[in-house]
Amino acid sequence: MVVVEPAAAASLGRYEVFGVEDGDMLKLRAGPGIGFNVIVGLPNGTALQVHNCEQTGGTRWCRVSLQRARGLKGYVSWAYLRKI
Repeated sequence: MVVVEPAAAASLGRYEVFGVEDGDMLKLRAGPGIGFNVIVGLPNGTALQVHNCEQTGGTRWCRVSLQRARGLKGYVSWAYLRKI
């Protein structure tokens, strides 16, 4: 019997920005790395849809879109996300 795995979901689900220091914001970048331009800063509690993640150097970067502005997309560090 052959077991067929279902296709990967189009998204990893809903997450929020978490753990950013007071007075700071998580940088939404144009690509997966600190060398890419910053699109916008995201405060703690910002709801995001995580689409996929990839490892670049020592950081896991995730491609995300904002829950409230789905057209706004970019990459953030996985370290500052938690499932909601």
